[in-house]
Amino acid sequence: MITTHHITPEELYESLKTIKVGGTACHYSLKKCAELVPTINAINELKEEKNAVILVHSYVSPEIVYGVADYVGDSYALSKNAMETDADVIVFAAVRFMGETAKVMNPHKEVLIPTALDGCTLADSIDAATVRRLRQQFPDYTFVCYINTTAEVKSECDVCVTSANVYNVVERIPNDKIYFLPDKLMGQNLVNAMYALGVHKTISYYTGTCYVHEEYNTEQIFRIRTEYPNVKVVSHPECNPAVVAHSDFVGSTAQMLAYMRETESREFLMLTECGLSSRLQKEFPNKKLVGTCTLCRYMKSNTLDDILRVLKDPAPADRVVIAPDICQRAARSIEAMFQYSRS
Repeated sequence: MITTHHITPEELYESLKTIKVGGTACHYSLKKCAELVPTINAINELKEEKNAVILVHSYVSPEIVYGVADYVGDSYALSKNAMETDADVIVFAAVRFMGETAKVMNPHKEVLIPTALDGCTLADSIDAATVRRLRQQFPDYTFVCYINTTAEVKSECDVCVTSANVYNVVERIPNDKIYFLPDKLMGQNLVNAMYALGVHKTISYYTGTCYVHEEYNTEQIFRIRTEYPNVKVVSHPECNPAVVAHSDFVGSTAQMLAYMRETESREFLMLTECGLSSRLQKEFPNKKLVGTCTLCRYMKSNTLDDILRVLKDPAPADRVVIAPDICQRAARSIEAMFQYSRS
């Protein structure tokens, strides 16, 4: 019989002591770690007992990332991780649309969402009825949805994309008329990217935004570059086009981490949610973060207490339930992404 390792306060503190972001939200003393350890150990015992796996987005609080996570990454990578496990239960510490994506890709597994604050400004900006109206308005267009959408929205679209593959997939879609949703800023960046690649497509886009990424502006970049001439500015494609244009690297959360790992520069301005800054401080202690990041209230609403609660006795609202027809149609949009990615 395998015995779950019980982490000690000293071990947890050693793991988290270099993390100092988001005011006092993500600062860890030995005392704070001692308060967290009983819940962490209870979660790790229970997930073994129930054959559960815990998927954690990089934006979630560090004590979850480094205390109980089996996999850490972005929504797409985590959903693929879920497919690769033999777990009966998936606990997805993130936001609901990510849990829905995991359910679409793993329809026969139970998926639980532990977040107390159920929302996302980007995913909530559009619904399936709106997509149907847009399809009537743009009948000749291929509808491309960002993975940061609900399963119902995905089910009404032709192709799903991620922040890592959006440019490649859209370039390979044979139609020269594209409707991209829901992110307005990523849509604008898509237009600029296709122009730079010499790809001639008519691209329309919806009006949604991520409240975290739309806050960043070029003034922050110019101020930091003045103070730190050697800084590398790293941003997410959900930022506005002016920010993207003045960044040294633009990519998904996984791509941003890889860039910072591989580049020789020591100083970085990271324009995304603070969780990625936490990972940088923990995993690359020789690198230095300058400037500030922004906390996502939805991602940070995931707590150790709620993870323990949903493992013990999940409420109906904690379970991800998707109608079979919606699940099948959403899966087709994801499969179309795989097909274009392979072509």
